[in-house]
Amino acid sequence: LGEPIDGDKIMAVCGRYLKEQGRLKGDTVVATVMSNIGLHRFGQDNGIQIVCTDVGDRNVLERMVQDGFVLGGEQSGHMIFLEHATTGDGELTALQLLDVLWKSGKPASALVSGCRQYPQVLVNVSVADNGEKKRIMSAGSLQTAVTDTEARLAGNGRVLVRPSGTEALIRVMVEAETESVAQASADELAKLIKSL
Repeated sequence: LGEPIDGDKIMAVCGRYLKEQGRLKGDTVVATVMSNIGLHRFGQDNGIQIVCTDVGDRNVLERMVQDGFVLGGEQSGHMIFLEHATTGDGELTALQLLDVLWKSGKPASALVSGCRQYPQVLVNVSVADNGEKKRIMSAGSLQTAVTDTEARLAGNGRVLVRPSGTEALIRVMVEAETESVAQASADELAKLIKSL
């Protein structure tokens, strides 16, 4: 249908297939905190536990090796199929997805349809330096605002505020039922961060 299939949807499709084959160790897929809430809901609906790590395929691999899990990755598309390799590999990922498509006899749109993608808004807020990141992240008013925003979303969304590991930024990510709610919530949190 011409719609993108991101890493979350690839993990959903391949995770369900591996579970059906009895090859999904612990019925668990390792993702990161940036994975869409739709992947988590898909996991609940299909008896698959979604374990989250910090951002970075290095963190995903570490958790996979630690607990013996065989599938993990990031929404951005870095997939690790530990039965075959210890690194993300685009060609391997494509082959794994094509294998599931071929064996299922279904179009990709049908396979990914159960993994809804909630609107996700990411706002980057520039800060002076790493010291500022730490000070802002520990502010009680920010913690309260995040808690209040999550309460307003009432389980139909998610808030993640985190310092960038590589830049002088604080990243605000909000998922919600609609893009307008996600954008308004992210903008509100970004405005607060700028005022701190």
